[in-house]
Amino acid sequence: MIVERPPDDASIEKKISWAKRVFHRLRNQLLTDERITRLLERLKTAIAESRTERSRTGIVALCTACEQREGGSCCGAGMERRYSATLLLINLFLGVKLPEERMNPSSCFFLGNEGCRLMARHVICVNYLCKKITDKVSIPQLAALREKEGVELEVLFLLNERLRDILESRFYSSGSPETS
Repeated sequence: MIVERPPDDASIEKKISWAKRVFHRLRNQLLTDERITRLLERLKTAIAESRTERSRTGIVALCTACEQREGGSCCGAGMERRYSATLLLINLFLGVKLPEERMNPSSCFFLGNEGCRLMARHVICVNYLCKKITDKVSIPQLAALREKEGVELEVLFLLNERLRDILESRFYSSGSPETS
């Protein structure tokens, strides 16, 4: 079965289509891999811990206020181009319903009424903190958040690599280059 991923410069709609197709066709086969299931559980926990820490530090409230009052430029249109098809596939495994369309033409495709509609996010989306936030949140609070985010991103990386390896070795036709 050939499930070659769309190139990095493909439209977000093509990446979403690929992720949905692979998820529906290969979900059960991929979930037989114990490492994938273990990493998915670890990722859910790590994401929950990062989100809790972001909320505890007040960052969630700061970002919400910025989006509502100032237009929230951090999640601007085009950020979605950074997302690989595999990262979208991971979101499907986490139970995320990928959006069909952008809510606001000036915002990221994945930005919804209550923030990002994805669970597993690109490293830039996880790590970026504007000056308003770094000026208002204490260094110890930022350090605690960065530690949690580090765990989240490490597990996400390991899961992405595992999925890529399995898809390449079992499902791509020989000679088809794999791009994420």
